[in-house]
Amino acid sequence: MSDTASNGQTPLVEMIDMHKRFGGVHAVEGVTIDLYPGEVLGILGHNGAGKTVLTKILSGAHRADEGEIKINGKKVDLHNPRDAQNLGIETIYQTLALADNLDAPANLFLGREIMTGFGTMDDDAMENESRKVIQRLNPNFKNIKDPMRTMSGGQRQSVAIARAVYFNAKILIMDEPTAALGPQETAMVSELIEQLKKEGIGIILISHDLHDVFDLSDRVSVMKNGKLVGTRYTRDVTKDDVLGMIILGKLPGETTPEDGKALH
Repeated sequence: MSDTASNGQTPLVEMIDMHKRFGGVHAVEGVTIDLYPGEVLGILGHNGAGKTVLTKILSGAHRADEGEIKINGKKVDLHNPRDAQNLGIETIYQTLALADNLDAPANLFLGREIMTGFGTMDDDAMENESRKVIQRLNPNFKNIKDPMRTMSGGQRQSVAIARAVYFNAKILIMDEPTAALGPQETAMVSELIEQLKKEGIGIILISHDLHDVFDLSDRVSVMKNGKLVGTRYTRDVTKDDVLGMIILGKLPGETTPEDGKALH
């Protein structure tokens, strides 16, 4: 991908000087990040680093105490998840929030069902729309009428992503998208992400798995103790550089030989 930040594009998302406190704990402190169309931004850090709280502010689940959010260059105020969805921001949580006893179309339209003129659910329309969007993302996924509990982890991710895309997501927040998946399933999710990038969707990946994020992201932002350590293009840093940011809270070039020993 080209240097999106330098080619004059307006960022899809700008989160500027964000703060969030819970009682006496400063969970997010002065964090600024941005995201461009067709880009994957990985947000890394230990548990408690603040990455989930930061993305929950963007998804409307938390209200920031201070800071400004811009979507496509316009300042927005997110009071709740519905506000975020109306702006094209969708979140795919690690649990995927899928109903195991329902098939893919029922899950895709859960709470947003297509109705007939008689006020009943239009199952045929929902199945047709589901096939179109799921097979656009994952052409090998054919058994969409099976209950979710019989599906593989990669197929479940496909349904969760298809649901977000169908409802016009422009910004996708993915929480640990490859957790508990085997290599083949992880490769499937990687292909899904590549497809979304081609469609101009911006993706924020939250993870504490350095390897997955490194492989999938165009840029990485590292958080530690609620603060942003820094953001770097993935191609410009090594995994050891990023590990130093996560563990030591130091940018590449700031570490000493002693620091290097502490990482291994």
